[in-house]
Amino acid sequence: MNKKTNIKKGDNVVVITGDSKGSRGKVLFVEDEGIKIIVEGVNMVSKHTKPNAENPKGGIIKKEAPIHVSNLKLVDGSGNPTRIGRKKDSKSNKSVRYSKKSGEVIK
Repeated sequence: MNKKTNIKKGDNVVVITGDSKGSRGKVLFVEDEGIKIIVEGVNMVSKHTKPNAENPKGGIIKKEAPIHVSNLKLVDGSGNPTRIGRKKDSKSNKSVRYSKKSGEVIK
């Protein structure tokens, strides 16, 4: 399934549903063809690790788990959650993302 997602690495997003509802963060990684997204500081899980060269004692570490794209909304320049649209840029004739709430282009 090749679904084109509107959320890219580096975007600021807000969680709209689930245990982390209301949390904001920066997108670190987009996986599974844009279906699952890892957001900085959101959906933290405890992972048990064996001792290794990187962590000689082992133990429990906290890390971000993926969250489904449907549970996220992009934050536009004014700081409000918004839906995303696509339109042709008048200068370069390329498809650009824009905020449906404010109408501004999102880089």
